[in-house]
Amino acid sequence: MPSATPFSPPETYFITKSTPHVPNSPLPVLVYRSVLPANPTPENICGAVEPNNWMKGGVFKHYPAHHFHSVTHELYAVFKGHSRLLLGRGPLDAEGGVEVDLRVGDCIVLPAGVAHCCLESSHGYEYVGLYPKGSPHWDNNFCKADEQETKQKTENAKAVPVPDYDPIFGVGGPLVEIWKAAVGK
Repeated sequence: MPSATPFSPPETYFITKSTPHVPNSPLPVLVYRSVLPANPTPENICGAVEPNNWMKGGVFKHYPAHHFHSVTHELYAVFKGHSRLLLGRGPLDAEGGVEVDLRVGDCIVLPAGVAHCCLESSHGYEYVGLYPKGSPHWDNNFCKADEQETKQKTENAKAVPVPDYDPIFGVGGPLVEIWKAAVGK
């Protein structure tokens, strides 16, 4: 059960500007603070999130490679340590991006197309990666493609639907309303 109430809105980060190598998204990145069960584990995270139609894809650690997924949205649910993520730019981009710190109990939802990487993490940092039910297996795009391929990945990412369920609060949770408003629906 989340420790926050359904009325605690997530932090929003609009990373809409694409680069020659990164699509980014009109949908904002959402950060939910301290919403996981006390003493989170992969098992109790999945028990809290999977009923909201976001399914476990794996348990991951520090991942320093800049990348984005063009076919699915992604949720990180942090259960050990802390990390600083860089969002919105790849290794060939000279500037831009947003840094976000995550710690145990936090979740971040990354819209399809938004580049992300771990800049630094504590020893033992781990998170569960969860994806909307029915999504294809994620693709890793390492932000180094030419402009033509990036255009195709941008179209792929824009075609990924807004989920029907907020991963933390389920039906009626803030993700659906925030994301639909961002694309004018």
